Amino acid sequence: MAENRWTVSRRTLLRGTAVAGVATAGALTAGALRSGPAAGSPGGRRVAVLGGGVAGLTAAHELIERGFQVTIFERRAWGGKARSVPVPGTGAAGRPDLPGEHGFRFFPGFYQHVPDTMRRIPFAGNPNGVWNNLVAVPEARFARRDGDDFRLPLGPRARTGFTPDSFRETVGATISTTLHMPVNEGLYFANRLLVFNSSCDARRLGQWEHTSWRDYVGGNARSHEFRALLSRTLTSIMVAAKEDVASVRTIGNMGEQFLGNPAEIGNDGGLDRVLNGPTNAVWIEPWLQRMRELGVQFELGAEVHGLDVRDGRITAARIVDKSGAQRSIGADYFVVAMPAEQARALWSKDVLAVRPELAAMDRLFSDWMNGIQFYLRRPADISRGHTAYIDAPWALTSINQNQVWARKFTDFGDGSVQDCLSVDISDWNTPGMLYGKPAKECTHDEIAREVWAQIAAHLNDRGDVLRDADLHSWHLDPGITWQDGPHRNANADPLLINTAGSWEFRPEPHGALENLFLAGDYVRTNVDLATMEGANESARAAVNALLDVSGSNAERCRMYTLYRATELEPLRRMDADRYAAGQPNLFDVQI
Repeated sequence: MAENRWTVSRRTLLRGTAVAGVATAGALTAGALRSGPAAGSPGGRRVAVLGGGVAGLTAAHELIERGFQVTIFERRAWGGKARSVPVPGTGAAGRPDLPGEHGFRFFPGFYQHVPDTMRRIPFAGNPNGVWNNLVAVPEARFARRDGDDFRLPLGPRARTGFTPDSFRETVGATISTTLHMPVNEGLYFANRLLVFNSSCDARRLGQWEHTSWRDYVGGNARSHEFRALLSRTLTSIMVAAKEDVASVRTIGNMGEQFLGNPAEIGNDGGLDRVLNGPTNAVWIEPWLQRMRELGVQFELGAEVHGLDVRDGRITAARIVDKSGAQRSIGADYFVVAMPAEQARALWSKDVLAVRPELAAMDRLFSDWMNGIQFYLRRPADISRGHTAYIDAPWALTSINQNQVWARKFTDFGDGSVQDCLSVDISDWNTPGMLYGKPAKECTHDEIAREVWAQIAAHLNDRGDVLRDADLHSWHLDPGITWQDGPHRNANADPLLINTAGSWEFRPEPHGALENLFLAGDYVRTNVDLATMEGANESARAAVNALLDVSGSNAERCRMYTLYRATELEPLRRMDADRYAAGQPNLFDVQI
């Protein structure tokens, strides 16, 4: 339900601050796929997709386009973590409820799988379907508490001739100038990027997968500015990872896309894109409608409790439906598209007897990254894109949504809300500045006050950007629930956090259980990060494996790879020889 507005006085805020001391590839068109019975399978094949987040919806979409009979089962809500969440009881005079969400999201230009799916979802007036609802933002702001903020213009930059020296000098100078950092630290970081970008695949998997990002960049030995901007910002704030546990391989892949591709070669679009409206309205609901038209069956309120195994196959999935009745679901193939913490609860001794490698999923790590929305009576002039609050204890990022939405906020709620400051809380374990408690131990009201105070401390040092009088109300992700007994929150939607060495704990989409396929951002993917892109990519891999097992001759789902600078390929081949000989990367030296 909607949360009450509260007031934080400027005196209280300042006192709290003082006490405490951030190539578009072609789409696979439906016309290229057959409808009706699955090719090579007379009479068709029945597929049960267990889970209705991005992975499950992607799998169902790809399968129905290839003629399979698909039913998708979901426990809570279609869209999973990607969905938007209307705030109950806030609509008035025929307006819809205020739109809330699990947390704001963005669609980097290097995403390929999700945009390809979006192009195949019709949307009225859009030649490329839902894909046209993506809007590129022109800048990112990095706000400092009691310091100089800086804005980073986004958009492709001219590509110059590439040499290792020019890469170090150009990237180093850009980092040093933009981030107001000593030149030597900018050059040092640029060299660390060069080491990774010129590393061969064997080194990336054998060495960098087992090294933490913080150790790799020497975060403990560098300046405070370096740690805040280049160690922490690129992990807990810019992507869903943690600097002290994330592997170099994971973060290096992202750095290769964000920083190593200034001309955005091969990108699907602008580096930072957002949707132009509530996620359900401009993506999820049109997606569901398209699949209904194609014949997908949907069952909401179905909670999967187990899988029955016999002779190396899944014979049924046991569910409890929304009426509370228990029943078994039969199908020819089963796609488990549930989050890692839910999927691994299904791995009974019978499942593990056939796929023992799935037991390693118990060693995968989850943490929290959830959002809160502040509804404002007037737009706040913060940034024309995302803002990262570098010194916020809770690693906050935000975006003002009204500026990028086609439908304005006055069309929602009671008509008085003109903007929404959507904030992502990436660190739930560090004490805050008002109450001295981590977010996990704060009541919902305390979370709202704390987040508002941390943002205001970054923005109001040069004037009243956020005014208490402008706050209409706020809404915390409903997945966060307060537990009176232990006096802390629970989270229904934790996020997989990639840790160094965790690749070996992550499964392939198909194994010895002949008709079981796995889809989710915990499955091994090229993007190698807990993202919508990873969920979509894993679902395509699961469907391709299913097509192989079923003997279908339908066209396989298109798979994409991440960008790598072609100019560095000779250095990667050289590095393969050096790695095989036990030698470090050519550029892995102290500078």
